[in-house]
Amino acid sequence: MNWLQALILGIVQGLTEYLPVSSSGHLEIINQLFGNTGADNLKFDTVVHAATVLSTLVVLWPEISQLLKGFLKFKFNEENQYLLKIVISMIPVLIVGVFFKDKVEQLFGNGLVLIGCMLILTALLLTFSYYIKPRPKEKITWWDAFIIGLSQAVAVLPGLSRSGTTIATGLMLGDKKEEVAKFSFLMVIVPILGEAFLGLVGGDFSTSVQIPATSLIVAFLAAFITGCIACKWMLSLVKKGKLIWFAVYCAIVGALTIGLSL
Repeated sequence: MNWLQALILGIVQGLTEYLPVSSSGHLEIINQLFGNTGADNLKFDTVVHAATVLSTLVVLWPEISQLLKGFLKFKFNEENQYLLKIVISMIPVLIVGVFFKDKVEQLFGNGLVLIGCMLILTALLLTFSYYIKPRPKEKITWWDAFIIGLSQAVAVLPGLSRSGTTIATGLMLGDKKEEVAKFSFLMVIVPILGEAFLGLVGGDFSTSVQIPATSLIVAFLAAFITGCIACKWMLSLVKKGKLIWFAVYCAIVGALTIGLSL
């Protein structure tokens, strides 16, 4: 993978991580167009996902710092309740990561038909969340946090948008648009950073990775910068309720992906 390919993939990751169109699906499609295959793609994905998580920390730092200040008071206050809800939401994806990681990784690199199907499923979820009008809630409940966490665990499938799935689930549960968007972006921070840390500790990014260090750095910076832009944009779009257009996009790209793969 040369630096230009890494730049393109980093930009795509930064944009699609927050927009409900599946970053993993788009990365897999472009990697196959570039002829990049194998385990290196998964390591590369981990690097650029870590970059977009850092962009989340930058964009949502006011909210994160507020939560940390509340946590340091060591009281069961509103901030600590919110943090505990995030912890609850991470349990399903933690179980998937510990017990089913190898099986999930096998799904990547096995053609684009699955990705196309998952993109269409993303489109359906976004459509349902647009038309279903549940009773609105003031706050994300404990049960909501767990259900949204389950949707995040399912969204490890390539082509199924994590942000699209979690936000759509929250909206169908009746949670406020801006609240569920922030919750969706915050709940992924620890799992992705944890995966990147384990990769570093386990030596996955040393001799086993054949991608040049320059390409990884370029991709990381591109994903971080575009991630900051996309995160702010997505928060604004969710407030305006414009997600239906992403459903149309996912349906078109999914159908094209399936059609070109047959």
